[in-house]
Amino acid sequence: MDPLGADDPQVIGAYRLLGRLGSGGMGRVYVGRSAGGRTVAVKVVHAHFALDEEFRARFRREVDAARRVGGDFTAPVLDADPEARIPWVATGYVAGPPLNQAVSDEGPLPEASVRALGAGLAEALAAVHALGLVHRDVKPSNVLLALDGPRLIDFGIARATEGTVSLTSTGASIGSPGYMAPEQILGENVEGAADVFSLGAVLAYAATGEPPFPGDTSAALLYKVVHDEPRFGRELTGELRDLVAACLAKNPADRPTPEQIVRRLAPEDGASGLARPGWLPGALVERVSRQVVELLDLEAEAVAPPSAPEPPDAEPSPAGPYVTESPAAEPSDAAPSAEDRPTPPPAPALGPSPAPAAPVLGAFGPPDPLYADGPQGKDRPAAHPLPAPPSAEPGGARSVSLSAAVGGKKRPKALSCTLVLSVAGALAAATTAAVLFQVLPGGSDDSADKSAGKPRPSATEQQPGAGDTGSEKGDVPKGFIGTWQGDLTSDSGIPVGTLTITFRQGPIGQDVASGWVKLSVLRCDSTWKLVSAAPKQLHLDARLKGSEPQQGCSDASTDEQFTLTSDGTISYKAKDKQAGDPTGTLRKLK
Repeated sequence: MDPLGADDPQVIGAYRLLGRLGSGGMGRVYVGRSAGGRTVAVKVVHAHFALDEEFRARFRREVDAARRVGGDFTAPVLDADPEARIPWVATGYVAGPPLNQAVSDEGPLPEASVRALGAGLAEALAAVHALGLVHRDVKPSNVLLALDGPRLIDFGIARATEGTVSLTSTGASIGSPGYMAPEQILGENVEGAADVFSLGAVLAYAATGEPPFPGDTSAALLYKVVHDEPRFGRELTGELRDLVAACLAKNPADRPTPEQIVRRLAPEDGASGLARPGWLPGALVERVSRQVVELLDLEAEAVAPPSAPEPPDAEPSPAGPYVTESPAAEPSDAAPSAEDRPTPPPAPALGPSPAPAAPVLGAFGPPDPLYADGPQGKDRPAAHPLPAPPSAEPGGARSVSLSAAVGGKKRPKALSCTLVLSVAGALAAATTAAVLFQVLPGGSDDSADKSAGKPRPSATEQQPGAGDTGSEKGDVPKGFIGTWQGDLTSDSGIPVGTLTITFRQGPIGQDVASGWVKLSVLRCDSTWKLVSAAPKQLHLDARLKGSEPQQGCSDASTDEQFTLTSDGTISYKAKDKQAGDPTGTLRKLK
């Protein structure tokens, strides 16, 4: 936990902030306290997301899903304001490290702890599935280890099974490589059995300290999940090994239900009977105790919230996105108890000032360490530059001051559009290339297009930058101008998607291309900046487009090479080890 910085708010809604837990792809997470003394975790989205109505719709849906979920092994959602100028959500604070940190620092858990962990998480999933929801992202960093049992958190990509549609502009929300079920990777129908597969992978990791599907790249991980059998260490034996293996069955119908898992792990008293004081090894108990003491010290040292600044005569306060604009929340039918009901503090606040909505159950949690600042997040996409507010707003659009926006000050990393997800594991190696053209949206069928000799884009997609190739002078050779498409393959022969890119004219140092890499329902959109140009070769630097980085998009090198060949195609090479240094041949569409 870090102290609040100069660009952090002191108050959000009716909660006084004590410290910062971390920063993730969606925003920052703080530790706060209500006027009644309850400790909470407050997740605040990045300011530039607040300008995106599509993101707001998704955030609203995710909060609604979290509010429906309850149980002893999830964290309660206490308050939220999806309509605030900067949306936020507050949950009960869970004192305990995420499973991935605990295992990394202290080693694998003993069998008794793994059994309690599995029973608690299975009970949480049973509650989720009973509501027609699927968590979709069960992984070690979404499991917190508290003294009274595990907690399953972060229902940020939970989705109702009765047929909601993804609201992301670049494809479906996905889980985490190595912990996704095969049907989830392949873009097939995802039901509760997918969470059971992920639970099996989590238990294998907890028991052995290693994931059951090891790999150096996301593409390799997902290939192994679909194609290979899991690997278990010597620590996983007997009945527990058999149960984990059953959870990791490739066929969803062969996996046990969460209720069956609870009965096998805790046949007498259920999960609560196993998750008693002492369920964690001594080293972790000591660690959690230190965390509680640290929190108490923070609360003791915290100063009172500052007085509200004098309002300006005309323009909004330079407090930026922490100035509330949303209307007062409707009172809930079930009000919180007097001691837990926060009172409006005299400081700039995010969200409505009245008492928060009644406590409801659900789960949001700390940021995914894969996206967090610091060493754990060094290989993940960095935050994007915040866009400037538009000079003129269309009817109903929101405008947000970004002068004190949530977000880091580090220069963003270059991002490759290379999608590091693969469905190749489900296909025989000899037929992979032929089948790919038929199963990937935007691909082409060789039998239907032999005469043309080039792939056709999907009828439901627009070509990137179509009609915007430009005619001004620049450094891009004329032969590159237009839209190109081709399949990419990693250095190990694994397909990593279909690249569609449109080149336009422009000078060195400016963006001269836009496009995407797509595999099944997953897509990464990028723009490319021209680094150098020769008559037959371009070197470009890519960065991700869109309001929210896709988890399946790898970090990039700054060198993507496009070379015009004698047969009229473009040879593509990227120096990107995380994506397997992909290569491919692009053919012109127009």
